Amino acid sequence: MIRRCWMIACLGVALSAVGAAQEDPGKAPIARIRVTVYHASDGPVAADKLAAVNQETADRLRKEERLRFKHYRVLGQDTQPLLRSYESWAQPLKPSDEVLVRFEAQGVPTRKLVALDLELWLGRKKIVKTDARLEGDRPLFVLGPAWRDGRLIIAVALAPSPKPAL
Repeated sequence: MIRRCWMIACLGVALSAVGAAQEDPGKAPIARIRVTVYHASDGPVAADKLAAVNQETADRLRKEERLRFKHYRVLGQDTQPLLRSYESWAQPLKPSDEVLVRFEAQGVPTRKLVALDLELWLGRKKIVKTDARLEGDRPLFVLGPAWRDGRLIIAVALAPSPKPAL
């Protein structure tokens, strides 16, 4: 009787080890997504503590008429993995959850192109839902709401993959 209980216990431990070794393939990261929130304004810059965007980004923003402002500042940034079969969330203004971006892969990405279901949430309300195609280092810019004498601009882009540690 003791031997039978011991064998059942060993079998249970072995089966749990096999189950733990199997990982959900849907949780495999297939790319990385970077979400950046900018504050854009035409008036005086009140937020001197915030970093100004680099000239290349400012020029890129000014090319689009609706995104054209005198000053751009970086409010926050978050990089999250894009999972094969599950949704992911980016929270660029940590610890605040006022700006959230939900994204989920649409099919298998290529090296330079990723198709996504993309949602922008502000103040716990979904304000944008769209299909997006991200290519290389070209971010998708979304003009957000008015905020502190300016506007929010949310940028979603592919992030470079981290280099493996040696």
